[in-house]
Amino acid sequence: MTSAKSARRPHHWRRDLIELAALFTAVAVADAIANLIGHQPDGPYLLMASAVALVATAAFHTWWARRHSHAPPSDEADAAPVGAGATGGTGATAGEAEGTGGGGVTGAEETGTTLWRMRTTVLDAPGSLAALCTALAGLRVDILTLQTHPLAQGTVDEFLLRAPASLQAQELSRRIAAAGGASTWIERADAHDLVDTPTRVLSLATRTALDAAELPLALRQLLGRCTIHSLPAVSVTGRATGQSAPVEGVLEETVMRLRDPSGGVISVERPYLPFTPTEFARARALVELDARLGPRVPRSEDVLTLPEGNEITVRRADRADLAAARAMHDRCSQNTLGLRYHGPVADADRYLDHLLSPRFGRTLAVQTASGRLVALGHLLWDGDETEVALLVEDDWQRRGIGSELLRRLVALAEEAGCDSVYAVTQSRNTGMVAAMRALELPLDYQIEEGTLVITARLTSEEAARPSVPTERARR
Repeated sequence: MTSAKSARRPHHWRRDLIELAALFTAVAVADAIANLIGHQPDGPYLLMASAVALVATAAFHTWWARRHSHAPPSDEADAAPVGAGATGGTGATAGEAEGTGGGGVTGAEETGTTLWRMRTTVLDAPGSLAALCTALAGLRVDILTLQTHPLAQGTVDEFLLRAPASLQAQELSRRIAAAGGASTWIERADAHDLVDTPTRVLSLATRTALDAAELPLALRQLLGRCTIHSLPAVSVTGRATGQSAPVEGVLEETVMRLRDPSGGVISVERPYLPFTPTEFARARALVELDARLGPRVPRSEDVLTLPEGNEITVRRADRADLAAARAMHDRCSQNTLGLRYHGPVADADRYLDHLLSPRFGRTLAVQTASGRLVALGHLLWDGDETEVALLVEDDWQRRGIGSELLRRLVALAEEAGCDSVYAVTQSRNTGMVAAMRALELPLDYQIEEGTLVITARLTSEEAARPSVPTERARR
């Protein structure tokens, strides 16, 4: 409550003198006007009209001054509570208070928003998370999801945020640092990230249970942008590679190594962001699920009719088809094997065990009505990239089998969320070049060490393009 002493205005003699002078001036002016107008025939009426106008003007001025007073707020206004959205001692305005909730912004208040994924490390102390939320609210950022990853010292908080489109990542990172966040990492998110974590983990576990080839893809979707390599315990030449990992796995900052149930190691690398123990536990649980279920491939078959009338069956293949694949190798010419394996083909059979393993990708097989295997198509996980490769027996070439396999492999790559696929061949392999062109996708061509690398982009022009590898593993 404001005291009477503070409310009393000080007396100023200068203001009184000015008011007195103004009064005498007004009287002199009024007398001059009265003498001038009073001697006219209508003088009295004009004086009366002027008096009425003067009174009306004075009344209007008094009403306007009281309605739009610039005086300090009354005691009742001083006692009103500050809105919940106020931060740092600044109350929210009426426009800010209406139609907002949880630090978010309504569509009417802003023309566009952006989704961000943010991860930051805070002290494991009461109020740390509240400070982050207050900072986000001050930026008018809406928190859609929140995960906490406890560490030995501190806690990693991972947010999915909807922010105003005008908010830059640098400003967001600066505010979070001021609120106590450290090692902050921010990247753009999309609508797929709106699925809550338990639902996403259950979905990935279901996919892994149905198809062993899904494990690398499930790990990548679970852990975000990372590079996954399946390192076999034995090379294609039969030599031990020395790749091994303990049953419980190994976590080293930005690298985790998990024991592959089929032998060897699954290496997951994320150079820009350390893995948390929670992420490591989730990844290990998926690998353990894969190990318990054992080898498995969906048994679906499609029967197609070739232009000449012969029927063929397209199905998934795995290591159970190893003997049939070797028999097809024996029926293929040296030229056909050379175009597929890009070099000496004497040991081509050694690659089949690797190629038919669901751990390294997916394989489609084509067999005739009699059950003979006549073509193989491979979709191979190559770190961050995906390779397609075809082998069609000589007697069954130029019948559209290769194009049909390639189309199906690209469809599988799109389902897996791949941005592009590449094929390694030679310029004289006109069949493979024609099949890639028939996809009607944007293609990039690059000559690399005497071979032709054709990359088909599966995403739009605006999507980030994966770089063409500088080295290709021989398959």
